[in-house]
Amino acid sequence: MSTVKNMAIRVPAKVTGPSVRADWSGTPLRGFLPLVVALGAWQIFGDKESPYFPPPSEWVAAIVPLVKGNLLLPALGWTTLTFVLGLLIATVVGAIVGTLVGSNRFADRALGPTLEFLRILPAASLVPLAALILGYTMEMKLAVVVLPAIWPILLTCRTARRSMSPVRLDVPRTLGLSRWEGLRKVTIPSLVRPVLLGVRVSAPLALIITLLVEIVTRVNGLGGLMGSAQSNYFSAQVYGLLMIAGALGFATNWLVTKLEAVVAARLGGKAN
Repeated sequence: MSTVKNMAIRVPAKVTGPSVRADWSGTPLRGFLPLVVALGAWQIFGDKESPYFPPPSEWVAAIVPLVKGNLLLPALGWTTLTFVLGLLIATVVGAIVGTLVGSNRFADRALGPTLEFLRILPAASLVPLAALILGYTMEMKLAVVVLPAIWPILLTCRTARRSMSPVRLDVPRTLGLSRWEGLRKVTIPSLVRPVLLGVRVSAPLALIITLLVEIVTRVNGLGGLMGSAQSNYFSAQVYGLLMIAGALGFATNWLVTKLEAVVAARLGGKAN
């Protein structure tokens, strides 16, 4: 009888189910931890009687009258409407103009100095002129919001269109596509991600300019409420409205980032 020594017996590895631990690496909530800690310390050590730095609990108390008086929601609606419309107009106009300028070397050289001059104009300097021409209207707010917000989108589209390879541009002609089919199937898909990148840069800028216009002109919106509270030295209400505006900006940035990731995945790329 032969014996087998040192026989290794293989035991199947223990199969474990999927981990139920929450994965915080892909969520933006982890980034709120420093803010939560800072607000908690402010609440603990803050002075309720301070005219400049009231604790967060006072912010909430100062916002309640605006909610009960039906002032906050309409103001939030006006600010959101101005911000969204301004960003949409800036996206459409910036993408079209940037693509046209980037596709023509002569137009690029001819319009370059003018575009640079308009780009560096500070948005605050446009408010008096826009109010003088258009009055304290929605059109005035949109004009002031669109002009600064258009440049990141316009410039990224211009650069992307100018850097497209001749091989890609010759694809429609090689396949016998019409001008519209070439634009729809080749040019536009190549410019989608640059447009979204420009929108991600323009979105917070558009929100800041919207609030600035409302503060300066005191038209309907969160900025108008902030300006009135600031004039009356009601600092707790200013802080509360500022937190609401920040939440709006964060939500917008999150949506744009998710949209960019979805589009990048559909185009077979990886979002930056």
